[in-house]
Amino acid sequence: MNIIFSLSNDSTKNKHLFVVNLISALALLCTFCSCGSAKKVTYIQDLDSGAVKQSSANIIKAKPNDKLSIVISSKDPQLALLFNKPIIVHRLGQTVETSMYQSHDASNYTVDQNGDIEFAVIGKIHVGGLSKEEIEAKIKDELTSNSLVNDALVTVEWINHYATILGEVNTPGRYNLDGNNTNIFELLGLAGDLTIYGKRENVKLMRTNPDNGEVTTYKVNLCNGDEVINSPAYNILPNDVIYIEPNDYRARQRTVNGNAVRSTSFWISLASLLVSVGILISR
Repeated sequence: MNIIFSLSNDSTKNKHLFVVNLISALALLCTFCSCGSAKKVTYIQDLDSGAVKQSSANIIKAKPNDKLSIVISSKDPQLALLFNKPIIVHRLGQTVETSMYQSHDASNYTVDQNGDIEFAVIGKIHVGGLSKEEIEAKIKDELTSNSLVNDALVTVEWINHYATILGEVNTPGRYNLDGNNTNIFELLGLAGDLTIYGKRENVKLMRTNPDNGEVTTYKVNLCNGDEVINSPAYNILPNDVIYIEPNDYRARQRTVNGNAVRSTSFWISLASLLVSVGILISR
């Protein structure tokens, strides 16, 4: 009898040990699934205080089909009005004509296939291949050299320059590039930053050459400061497309058909089911 009782106790202890081990394994699995390495989510980890020189910068230049906003300012407002396109505003039952100078609304000049724009009073001005600053200087020179506006202040802005960001960001979409120096971090800021599930070490940027249509793909590691700052993808150009790839944990959350996400509650329910099965087996 003593031998039978001892064997029964050993069997019970083994079953209890099995349940404990099962629960511990599930807890460990949940921990690995829910936790990520801090080194994979921290930007520019290698940079301390000090200066980092960028090896190259991309300058945006005018090309056919670009739309420019051009505003001429002067101490003589009436003189400046001659060179600012009127804005036609439609209101209930009436049409109101105002001016760029007065309203500060965007007035478009479209660059034609020859790289020219048709500017008020002056006529055609070739702007193709010029930067924003070069266009401003050229128009100002035209105005002063022809004694049209001697104190002209010329302001040029790009209107239809956009970049698109997709994937694991909080607000994917297409965003306007206001100037020459929008960098990848600023664009990520416009998109609400990466989600915790985005791969920061493998960001992909696709850039189309407007001259031949060739698409070049760059990979950027946002965790490496020197690499990202010296990358051709650091400064964003018009029509760039950035894709943020999901990390392995996010990818594993997808079901086979890819339509549903397995949430935390799914894994908790699965763990509870396995524990229940283990307890039934142990009885």
